Amino acid sequence: MANRSLNKVMLIGNIARDPELRYIPSGTAVCSFRVATNRSWTPSDSSEKREEAEFHRVVAWNKLAELCSQLLTKGRKVYIEGRLQTRSWETPEGEKRYSTEIVAEDMVLLDSRRTAEEAGEAAEVPEVEKKKSEETEEVKEEAEEAETKEEKKTKKETKEKEDKPEKEKGKSEEASDEIDIDDIPF
Repeated sequence: MANRSLNKVMLIGNIARDPELRYIPSGTAVCSFRVATNRSWTPSDSSEKREEAEFHRVVAWNKLAELCSQLLTKGRKVYIEGRLQTRSWETPEGEKRYSTEIVAEDMVLLDSRRTAEEAGEAAEVPEVEKKKSEETEEVKEEAEEAETKEEKKTKKETKEKEDKPEKEKGKSEEASDEIDIDDIPF
């Protein structure tokens, strides 16, 4: 039997501060941010409800890093899936330090931009997202126009077929069934 292990983290929370995007010397994008999760409980010795927040360090790499930096802003509700990773380093004084963070493998926005703005928790919409939104609206309008033109054309063709006298229909169908031997290329 093979030894199996699992290192999987799933978080649903709010972005605690705007993400920070940087590039390492090799050109790889790295985005770091914090996600806050809340927990509430009622202690057995009291009827007073208690609440606490936990802040998680999250790091995304490559394309996901660029996406996170464009879409995430402070206050947005997000789902993060990834794995735990612990790093260690030495301070200039020689002390050994450790940091545990979540390496993101997937990110899903759980609120709409409007919801976050109405709550006053989100910053201004990034320019990239505005352009995408405008392009999406233009594509939708063009598709609706094309659909309307296609519907009009189909209705016109149907009406023309209905308006043709039955005799003409019969003649044209008979004529199209006949094949002239001279028309066949050899």
